[in-house]
Amino acid sequence: MRKVFISYHHKNDQDYKNELLRMNSQHGIFVDRSVRDGDINENLPPQAIRTQIRDNWLRDSTVTILLCGSETRHRKHVDWELKSSMIDGTINKKSGILVINLPNSGSTSWYSVFGTEEKDCIYPDYHGGWSAIETKSDFESRYPKMPDRIIDNLYGAPCKISVVPWDRIVGRPDRLAWLIDRTADARQTNEYDTSRKMRMRDHNLDPSASSLFA
Repeated sequence: MRKVFISYHHKNDQDYKNELLRMNSQHGIFVDRSVRDGDINENLPPQAIRTQIRDNWLRDSTVTILLCGSETRHRKHVDWELKSSMIDGTINKKSGILVINLPNSGSTSWYSVFGTEEKDCIYPDYHGGWSAIETKSDFESRYPKMPDRIIDNLYGAPCKISVVPWDRIVGRPDRLAWLIDRTADARQTNEYDTSRKMRMRDHNLDPSASSLFA
């Protein structure tokens, strides 16, 4: 089984991660390598936290699953996890990235796929027309809650990042397993755009949320 790191907004989207792990426990799809509440000391400096995430959790994972919800794009820790997943470091190597758009993302009617095989496996009942997205602004308008770092790599960068709606994989362990395998294989040839500076604070969130992983 592939080792998977799950990046998500802990306060808003924990239920979706729990459901993903429930599916996994029933069907043995992947090995969970993601951070849990209490795993990291919240009082550590930001660089120390980034180092722990990178070297202790991402180091032997081959796939990062991003659960994209309504506030995910504003979370600094999500941005750090994504960038660390895109870099070949001395300890951790780059991972493939799979984006699952959650129902609260506001963009579950859009998909990003690579090749006929993925269309047949994940969208066998879709008989509409498939078209290429030509501009970065098109990606931004279709995926308004997507982290900027993912948009950078959906547009222009020579890498394969699938974007799949939650309802296409929930209750379908076969589809999730297929996507994870394909994503792990893609990491070898993905050339990520990591030029964007790392986010240093959260935005547009409830100011009372003080937890590191809120």
